[in-house]
Amino acid sequence: MKIGHIASRRRRVALLAAVVAAVAGIGAGAWYRVQGASAATAAKAPVRAAAVPVNIAAVMRQDVPIYGSGLGTVQASFTVGIHPQVDGKLLQVLFTEGQHVKKGDLLAKIDPRLYQAALDQAKAKKAQDEALLLAAQKDLTRFKGLALKYVEPQQNVDRQQGTVDQLKASVAADEAMIETAQTNLDYTNITAPSDGRVGVRLVDPGNVVRASDPGSIATLTRVQPSAVMFTLPARALDAVRDAMARGPVEVVAFDQDNRRALSTGKLLLVDNVIDQTTATIRLKAMFANEDEKLWPGEFVNARVSLDTLTNVLVIPPAAVQRGPQGLFTWVVIENDTVEPRSIEVGPTTNDLTVVTSGLNQGERVVTGGQYKLKRGVPV
Repeated sequence: MKIGHIASRRRRVALLAAVVAAVAGIGAGAWYRVQGASAATAAKAPVRAAAVPVNIAAVMRQDVPIYGSGLGTVQASFTVGIHPQVDGKLLQVLFTEGQHVKKGDLLAKIDPRLYQAALDQAKAKKAQDEALLLAAQKDLTRFKGLALKYVEPQQNVDRQQGTVDQLKASVAADEAMIETAQTNLDYTNITAPSDGRVGVRLVDPGNVVRASDPGSIATLTRVQPSAVMFTLPARALDAVRDAMARGPVEVVAFDQDNRRALSTGKLLLVDNVIDQTTATIRLKAMFANEDEKLWPGEFVNARVSLDTLTNVLVIPPAAVQRGPQGLFTWVVIENDTVEPRSIEVGPTTNDLTVVTSGLNQGERVVTGGQYKLKRGVPV
């Protein structure tokens, strides 16, 4: 009985193992069928390309000012050389180089002694001639009285009248000589002809200066206000004239790098002739220059306000591309892919380009990374 029981137990274990193996085989087959189907499905599904990193900006609508820009040179509103007007030894220089002076301030002195002596001599000569004139007038009066009594011939009266007239002319000449001598004496004091800043001293005290010398003692410049002479392309002439007809035209002077605004002024005039060699027109703007940021001789970039375009579509200039068919831009469409689109543009100013056709407000355009793009690429 014991042996039979053991055999019966072994048969049950073997049967159970066979059942388990069958179930496992069925499960494995099912797993492989499912996996195979999944792999086939995955192979048939389209693969989405990786998004290209780009910079994007929206198409906006706004007012856009239109400018004309040109290279210019700062000019002082007043420049004069401090010249002596009489000859003599330079006794004193009374200004400091770079000093601000007012009109009439004493700048230098020339030895006045010779000119003072000439003035004194002219005054003495006048006094002498006035005394002679007085005596001659008395003689004339006496001669006229005697002539009425037929004691003195009329010829002597006429001769005395000529003497009186001659002495009157001498007195008038003496007055002119006095005025000349006084003027020359005044010229020994060299004064500032205008408000301004004195430059480098070119002559030291002790030197003999002459009115005929081509050089000057120093140069005086007035930089408040200052002017800027600049040029624009001749094709901008009509726009400039139209702007001036509407009212005062603003001009902003920028530094040579065109980054920092130095001063703001008004357009003063447009030259009366176009330079045919360069096809440009010269303009002049005036600046108050109260902070003296504009310096005579300095190169600046002048920007003149010509007009304002109202409520126009704009995009960054970097979004505008040039291709075989003309200008275009990459537009980001609904599924975040891109397509090229032809556009027409207007002026570019203030880092904005005016778009006249091809885009709508709110659309998105690519402003950087365009070299990686082609139609349908996701971004």
